[in-house]
Amino acid sequence: MIETRGFRILRAVGLTFLSALVILPLYVILTTSIKPNTAVRGLFEWIPTEITFQPYIDIWNTVPLAHYFMNSLIVTVSATACSVVLAILAAYAVARFDFPGVRQFRFAVLATQMFPGILFLLPLFLIFSQIKRGVGLELVGTHLGLVITYMTFSLPFSIWMLAGFFASIPRELEEAAMIDGLGRWGALWRVVLPVARPGIVAVTVYCFITAWSEVLFASVMANKSTRTLSIGLRAYASQTDVYWNQMMAASVVISLPVLIAFLIVQRHLISGLSAGAVK
Repeated sequence: MIETRGFRILRAVGLTFLSALVILPLYVILTTSIKPNTAVRGLFEWIPTEITFQPYIDIWNTVPLAHYFMNSLIVTVSATACSVVLAILAAYAVARFDFPGVRQFRFAVLATQMFPGILFLLPLFLIFSQIKRGVGLELVGTHLGLVITYMTFSLPFSIWMLAGFFASIPRELEEAAMIDGLGRWGALWRVVLPVARPGIVAVTVYCFITAWSEVLFASVMANKSTRTLSIGLRAYASQTDVYWNQMMAASVVISLPVLIAFLIVQRHLISGLSAGAVK
């Protein structure tokens, strides 16, 4: 395909417009986070005339941000670990074994992605309430309840993507390992998982980002003691004032773990998503 000059110009204009849609909000967040709150209330200045890093210090005192950070870390790491382990086992079974109902299972896993998450909010809340009445296990307002909730929408996609990745790995690798004396579990652990590392990394990052930034379910399933960062940001808005600079500073701080994790595993993430999507 020969690119014409008009096409190159149109592509440059389109990419510039899309980049502006991403960069400008980030610039506003960063500049607002280093302004005094009095300057934020006035007319917006693209170049701050007064710079202060005091909001990054005050965010820890205005609201219990460290407590919210710990809640998010506990819930996110637990949900990610459980989702990845279960997804590996389920995806490997789907990719390697032809058991009755495997096609229906694949369709059911993929069908869950067709519905918006808000449809599952009320059923999950009612199920958790019935569990509390039946066996006395409290799930609403607990870390365990949030972990289970996040797994309900991260696990199906993880299974679907890993199943495609495992299916692309030649069976001969496992057969050779089992001939050398390894069992099925040994072949999975020593042969398949190292080869499937890019896909596992992609799934791990997806589960982490999904749980870390989730707002809807956390606003209903969490209480004051288990409130996560995404919900804790609302605490910077009181009845009398809104600390916009601290809210933006807190947004920058809570975005750093996801940004750092993405930069570290970027190479594996891209290859893992591509391999799972192609299959």
